[in-house]
Amino acid sequence: MSNELEAFLEYISVTKALSKKSVEAYKSDLSQIEETLAKPLITLESHTLLSTLSIYKNKRTLNRKLSSVNAFFEFCYKQHFSSQVTKLKFAKIPKLLPKFLSYKKIQEGLSLIDRSTWIGQRDYALILFLYASGARITECLELSRGDIEGEWLHIRHAKGDKERIVPLAKLAKKEIDIYLNMSGFDKEFIWCNYKGSKLSRISAYKITQKYLGVSPHILRHSYATSLITGGADLRVVQELLGHSSLLTTQIYTHIQKQDLKETVEVCHPMAKERL
Repeated sequence: MSNELEAFLEYISVTKALSKKSVEAYKSDLSQIEETLAKPLITLESHTLLSTLSIYKNKRTLNRKLSSVNAFFEFCYKQHFSSQVTKLKFAKIPKLLPKFLSYKKIQEGLSLIDRSTWIGQRDYALILFLYASGARITECLELSRGDIEGEWLHIRHAKGDKERIVPLAKLAKKEIDIYLNMSGFDKEFIWCNYKGSKLSRISAYKITQKYLGVSPHILRHSYATSLITGGADLRVVQELLGHSSLLTTQIYTHIQKQDLKETVEVCHPMAKERL
């Protein structure tokens, strides 16, 4: 391993205080290049690097490698190890529309649940809650009873240690109350397994997979999609989802455009004409 690479790894570990996992990822990406070419990374030209990394056909994997290389060369420039910054362009990845379910499809899944037992009622309430709140599953499972105040939900364990308050549909709150009364558990947290312990991510995944055939995160996408196609302002949706950047939320506008396109194709007489 070259001296420059060792200095970079020490920098991101000590000065930047990145996690051990992140440091190991950088080390793996960059040392692999040096070992393959048997040369210090700092001496390599852009075309050599691109040729070496071209073996990665998965564009997301390739971009991760390129990101590591760019971070290394930026560090070298700032430390005066090199006189110019080598910046490699990322591979273009086509934007994929997030998968989502319609409210009708969610209702069909809910109709399959036997709500005569508290476990069934829990599953019913959980699915309704995820669709009504747009909460991430980690945020959902960390909720305590005091986090629901009337028709408002206080999400305290959000991504990036941020908090937010979002409205919660009356129906979701009603079904949660029924589930809590049926369960008989007097726990601070809301979502319990059959033993009365906190529900796990795996269990939550099995619940939504069983009745809807999707992961819990798809219900978050469904929540956002319903709001956007219903005419909600993009910045309001950003706040409700807890996105730090509007760019993250903007992917849902593609769904809105697709919805508009399909409406025109179905309803406008000229859309059916052929040249």
